[in-house]
Amino acid sequence: MTTFEPLRATARPSDDGPILIIGATGKTGRRVLAALTDAGADVRPTSRSSPTYFDWTEPDSWAPALAGARSAYVVPPDVPSDIERFVAEAEAAGLERLVLLSARQPEQGGDGVLLEVEAAVRQGALPTTVLRPSWFSQNFTEGLFVDELAEGVLRLPVGDGREPFVDTADIAAVAVSALIGDGPHDATYDLSGPELLTFDDAVARLARVTGRELRFEPVEVDVWADAASAYLPAPVVELLMNLFTAIREGANEYLSPGVQQVLGRPARSFDDALSGAGLSETTA
Repeated sequence: MTTFEPLRATARPSDDGPILIIGATGKTGRRVLAALTDAGADVRPTSRSSPTYFDWTEPDSWAPALAGARSAYVVPPDVPSDIERFVAEAEAAGLERLVLLSARQPEQGGDGVLLEVEAAVRQGALPTTVLRPSWFSQNFTEGLFVDELAEGVLRLPVGDGREPFVDTADIAAVAVSALIGDGPHDATYDLSGPELLTFDDAVARLARVTGRELRFEPVEVDVWADAASAYLPAPVVELLMNLFTAIREGANEYLSPGVQQVLGRPARSFDDALSGAGLSETTA
């Protein structure tokens, strides 16, 4: 695996064109946006609510967003899309590189979407850095698990499987290095945090930081699926069932070196992520 030098470059002049950020309002996208802005880069954030409109389900929105850009951070669609067309339009627009957010062991979801996206960008002519992170630490503070934790109990079919939760700030830092750093720009990096935690461990740490009474309760897959079907679409329930099963079976119980390789420093811990979230006894 090729290794980046630790990030030390500054952004290129703005007349080289902006860096396009697809998914700029998401957990990683907004952190990439902030880090690039701090580095002095010319950025073009896009989403369905940004001044520069972009929607994966509306291919006619792609070319205007890509026009004049020099590179792009790409958060892929949740459902299959015409990725080959997107890559072709990025090439036609003169982009120099892509940074694609994927996932560690992208086959675990079972739907093949991320594998399809990775294959499409690899078949194109643009140098592409693929980021494959583990589960986000921020799922406990601003994402997937927040609503349940607001009720005090997180119920998931993951047993005592362990996961090396990664801080999305680290994902963003690696993305910025790939976009404006000195290193090579055609590689795949697995990213994780520095320690393996059960979900019980993670919830206990969140409870300690916030002073709230929180607990984790393991449940069977079918019990979770029945409950989740009331508020999640069937394809999402199936996807999460596959991912939770992988965790329960221990498939994710290993650390990945990508953050250290790219940034030249250890990955931030789960506790670091909680600290960075600014949590207190009155916040989730």
